[in-house]
Amino acid sequence: MSAQCGHSHSFDGTDPAYRRVLWIVIAANAALFTVELAGGALAGSQALKADALDFLADAVTYGLSLAVIGWPLAARARVALLKGLSLLAMGLWVFGTTLWHLAGPGLPQAEVMGVIGVMALATNLGSVLLLMRYREGDANVRSVWLCSRNDAIGNVAVMAAAGAVALTGTAWPDLVVALMMSGLFLTSATQILRRSLAEMRQPASSQAHHRHA
Repeated sequence: MSAQCGHSHSFDGTDPAYRRVLWIVIAANAALFTVELAGGALAGSQALKADALDFLADAVTYGLSLAVIGWPLAARARVALLKGLSLLAMGLWVFGTTLWHLAGPGLPQAEVMGVIGVMALATNLGSVLLLMRYREGDANVRSVWLCSRNDAIGNVAVMAAAGAVALTGTAWPDLVVALMMSGLFLTSATQILRRSLAEMRQPASSQAHHRHA
């Protein structure tokens, strides 16, 4: 991948400014996880619940990414592998629970979905802007960017689902968006897993070069 804002593909996060950005987005994502989880339960929205899980995954991902900054490449790759596996599990869980709800009654509250969607979108756009310059790097750094991007896409989708639920008077838009978010989680997990496995296979000499690059 090409360099971005002075960072090559080997950027490992050892930048004080990057650490500060991570602390900010950790706090924001933890707060929105609580808000969206409660809102999803109140509105009966599977899409909001899926997006809340994405906020939780982001908060954990950012925390792990902050903790492993400066570690050897192989160690960072193993942590990224765990994050990829957790994202894979989350995607499968959302997919399975959404299928379960396909036969269930009840109409999500579009108003609640819309209000919380706007709050979440504002939070995620802020995170995306802060992390934009750090979107390229090793598997650990890349996982942070992918999670932030997922959240922003998910929020737009939730707001679209809220409008569609209001217009159609059915729960189908909410469930379709939840399934789409599941696919996004699975795709991102695949990218993280591939990169982390590739980094784990690199010889020790190459890993030393990454640490001093």
